Amino acid sequence: MFLTSYDCATPRAHAGPDNLFILGCGLKRKEERVLKDSRGAREKWQIAAQTHKRTAWADAIIPFSIAFGPVGTLIQLLILNLDGTVIHVALAITLFNAVGIPAALVWGFVADRFHRRKTIIIASYLATAAILVSFLFANTAYWVSLLYAAFSFATAASTTPLNLLVMETEQKQKWATAFARFSMITSVGQTVGLILSIGWGFFLPLTYLVVLLAILSIVSAILSVLLIKEPKVAFERQVIALNKTSFFHRILAVPVFFLTVPRLNDFKRVSRDIKYELTRHVPILYFSIFVFYLATGIFNTSIVSSLHANNVSNFLIFFTTTLAMIVQIVSFRYAGPYTKKKSPVKAAVAGLVLRSLGYGFLGVSLYVIPGALFLAPVLIFYPLAAGFAYSIYYTASNTMVFNTLHDGRQGASLGVYSALVGFATMLGSIVSGFTSLFLGYSITFIIAAVFLGVSAWLSSLLAHNNSGATAAK
Repeated sequence: MFLTSYDCATPRAHAGPDNLFILGCGLKRKEERVLKDSRGAREKWQIAAQTHKRTAWADAIIPFSIAFGPVGTLIQLLILNLDGTVIHVALAITLFNAVGIPAALVWGFVADRFHRRKTIIIASYLATAAILVSFLFANTAYWVSLLYAAFSFATAASTTPLNLLVMETEQKQKWATAFARFSMITSVGQTVGLILSIGWGFFLPLTYLVVLLAILSIVSAILSVLLIKEPKVAFERQVIALNKTSFFHRILAVPVFFLTVPRLNDFKRVSRDIKYELTRHVPILYFSIFVFYLATGIFNTSIVSSLHANNVSNFLIFFTTTLAMIVQIVSFRYAGPYTKKKSPVKAAVAGLVLRSLGYGFLGVSLYVIPGALFLAPVLIFYPLAAGFAYSIYYTASNTMVFNTLHDGRQGASLGVYSALVGFATMLGSIVSGFTSLFLGYSITFIIAAVFLGVSAWLSSLLAHNNSGATAAK
């Protein structure tokens, strides 16, 4: 749904100025070369292309997706029900994001080194089930936070193997369709999980929801044993970074993606590029994304706590999250065409401005109408910001990020990008906890809105930079 194809035989008149949103043919040829030479076997590539199998194994992830959907909201409510504060919630989310960074590195290297997709996926599902059951015995907010960090490490294990499995079990020309189906399964599964949690939160104790989620994770492990077969040809993670559809889906699942461990020189190279007009678009883009994730971390860490503090019931909190998720799924269907029509830069700015307005209105609304009535503006502005605006910005920004992955530098560029995103989300959670505790939730949301405004301003500079590059040519 996001894939745009270009004819490499057709000469392009303005390859230089369009580097933010047009992928050069060299990258396309690089993709073909890596795909065919992966594992050093051209014959395996031909066999894989001839033995096409529909990705029926993808049905195995449906129960796990259902289990995964409500966990983020559930963990925060468990902490708050144990007399935890927004500081404890911030600690849990910070640990979750912090563990996610080395987890992406470790499990990525494991996927490349051992090529055992089925084994890793099954182990991930079983470990996740064990961790979910362990929440029954967590009687303090700190234990819940530690288990949530372990949950982050366990669930990260299956992310890369699943993306690679889509590409290894489908012909290349079918990848867009396969990823669309895969994305639909995960999105619908998570939404079903959230809907299930609404009913559970209304009728049953919230603590025991983890038992049902653990059972669903075990069901996925059993289905994986029955449906997943090890592919005849194994690709490496670099293939994901060379294909737009796979890259989008991988970043949506986990926003950090390492091909190599980033070095200090990689960060220095990006910072040096800002001095020159023809190269400054990459550092400006990366810094605008950093500010976006900082704002997102600030807002997302406190939204559930703010609803809980204003006496909104658990099932209504789950309903709010579910509504935002549904709006986001629907919006993604239109975000791609909108970005293509407006250009990635303009679409990114529009998404950021809309998201900033949503956060700002929520901050003002909480100040004006505190209490349970705060739910009314949340049901309007939260889906708008977290659903519609996010889908536009995600599509536009990742289109630009994908097109910065120049031939031979994918690992370095992704390393810098992922490190910045990981640090921004952690910093945002920490800032959110303290500002909400000492300044109040209303001020926290307004601070997040201001940072989004800064991100929008930085993104708008990308259009000016393109114009300057064109004039220089």
